[in-house]
Amino acid sequence: MRFLKVLVLVPLVALAACDQKKSDSAAKDSATAGSAHDTSPDANKRFLADYAARPDVKKLPDGLMYRVIKSGDGAPVKNDSDLVTVYYKGSLITGKVFDQTKEGEPAQFPAGGLIPGWVEALKLMKTGDTWELVLPSDLGYGSDGAGDSIPPDQTLVFTRVMVKTDRKSTRLNSSHITI
Repeated sequence: MRFLKVLVLVPLVALAACDQKKSDSAAKDSATAGSAHDTSPDANKRFLADYAARPDVKKLPDGLMYRVIKSGDGAPVKNDSDLVTVYYKGSLITGKVFDQTKEGEPAQFPAGGLIPGWVEALKLMKTGDTWELVLPSDLGYGSDGAGDSIPPDQTLVFTRVMVKTDRKSTRLNSSHITI
């Protein structure tokens, strides 16, 4: 009977030890990836420097960076009042997604009514473009952050597809004026 217990327990102990090693290894891999991109000020600075060093990235004087994934050939945004239709996904440098559109449900915004980095990038994009944007915190939500989703002073990463731009007329339509 004792031999039978040993025969059953030895493999179970061995399996438990293997599982523990696998667990420790996964935790170590996860910690390594997380420590490279946490939300600390140093991690944000490091992320911005690393991203700027990529050969396919354009960096503007105010710090906005972007990478063209696909070039479109449609109409650009002309005015802050233009209505843009976009698909997007926004994340922190940790990879945590804080907002995104759903497939088949693009979002519409007035081009000038958004965070500074979005407004600036929209004026550079054309309909059909797909870009990856990296916004230093002062072009995003700055020291205020945005609720529980975006802590203060965070670099933001967006993938954005410009679907359509609708011009808003600044002229008055006389048929809608009543005296």
